Amino acid sequence: MQKFGEILGINHLGITVPSIKQATNFFKEAFGAKVAYLGIEKEDEPREGAKVEHQLGLSQGAKIIGQEMIVIGNGPGIELFEIESTKQQKPLGLEDLGINHFSIFVSDIEKALKNAVAAGSVALSSVHENSKYEDTPQNGSVYVKTPWGMLIEIQTIPNGYYYPDYSETKVWVPKESTN
Repeated sequence: MQKFGEILGINHLGITVPSIKQATNFFKEAFGAKVAYLGIEKEDEPREGAKVEHQLGLSQGAKIIGQEMIVIGNGPGIELFEIESTKQQKPLGLEDLGINHFSIFVSDIEKALKNAVAAGSVALSSVHENSKYEDTPQNGSVYVKTPWGMLIEIQTIPNGYYYPDYSETKVWVPKESTN
């Protein structure tokens, strides 16, 4: 038996947003996201109470009023949460602890950036080279802030990564479009 059981990979990332409708529209317009399912819709009873607070680590009185799973391309899902709470904070920046961004891997970075900006995000810079081990020919990267302030990296590495001698594995890269 493996030490960690049978680990298959990352299934989804969870993101709390101020409005699921706004976030879904943004991810559809910017990155072609598709809705997989709605876990909690506006007409549903919110998930709340002591049991939910304990299970999910929510503050007392917090209510999950919306939950939706979307998929962008062929990567992991993104689970969107809309939560009523008095304890919400601003989105994390790159220097903050915790998950501070995710990367959308694209084949045409200029087109992807144009779509993201048209959907309401703000580019932090122009497209620039990636960091060490990602800096193969025609690579590029740019961070954008969503309308609610979350960071997303748009990235292209058409000629792949290169790896140091100590590397234990290779980075997962989408192979083909699902559109």
